[in-house]
Amino acid sequence: MSGDINIMDELSEGKVKNQKSISELVSLKAKGSLITGATSGIGRATAIRLAEAGSDLILIDIYDPGFEKTKSLTGEFDVDVETYQVGLSKKVEIDILWKTLDGREPDILVNNAGVYWFKDFMDMDETFYERTMAINLHAVFWMCQHFVKARKDRGGIIINVSSIEAFLPFAKGLVHYDVAKLGVVALTRAIAREYGKKIRANAIVPEGIETEGVKKLKKETIMGLDTRELGLSFHFNARLPMSRFGEGDEVAKVMLFLASELASYVNGAIIPVDGGFLST
Repeated sequence: MSGDINIMDELSEGKVKNQKSISELVSLKAKGSLITGATSGIGRATAIRLAEAGSDLILIDIYDPGFEKTKSLTGEFDVDVETYQVGLSKKVEIDILWKTLDGREPDILVNNAGVYWFKDFMDMDETFYERTMAINLHAVFWMCQHFVKARKDRGGIIINVSSIEAFLPFAKGLVHYDVAKLGVVALTRAIAREYGKKIRANAIVPEGIETEGVKKLKKETIMGLDTRELGLSFHFNARLPMSRFGEGDEVAKVMLFLASELASYVNGAIIPVDGGFLST
């Protein structure tokens, strides 16, 4: 016990060797972050938070128009921002991206991009299935593989985005999405296990986040008087212990935690950011 007391005394006096301040632990200066799906929603919010912490940015998305808004919102933080329009459903485009980045690979990889397309399980065809899996799972796999190849000796951080649907399927017509997002969890844990000496890999499980896509879906549901979707929305809201949807920045702040030294001993973790949905 006396040894514990001595350590606590040293901590309280700030005497522990190499102890860093909170600002130093959060800082991402001299680091680079690659974020997929960066032009809107959680991706854009994450870009802003990581830039605020000092990280240079490599922004990836398939839609070019959104880049300028994201760049303008991160511009005040005096970081370098590169943008690349990449179709993540095609491995060849992912390969070209990493070849372009050869020698200046990012320290942090955030696999945020994904698609949320509804289709009844019995109506599923191979084309639709392969396309959704290519974006929601295969792209994450190939992005992680390239990152680990580049960083396995230098160290790095992977943050993958899954979904509560991987653990608690709630909406109908998302069997393909559920499968892909659970695959992301398995991939994350496997990387943490195999490369944990140098690479920290964790997954975030967001849900109930008020992104542009969610707002659009709500509007279409109300305007189209889709009773099934209206009922689903009602039951979803009723299950939220916090009685509100979350903001993209509330996920981004968890991204920042995982990207920083605050999470230096967090590896292979699956972190819900869902307002308590999974607890009900």
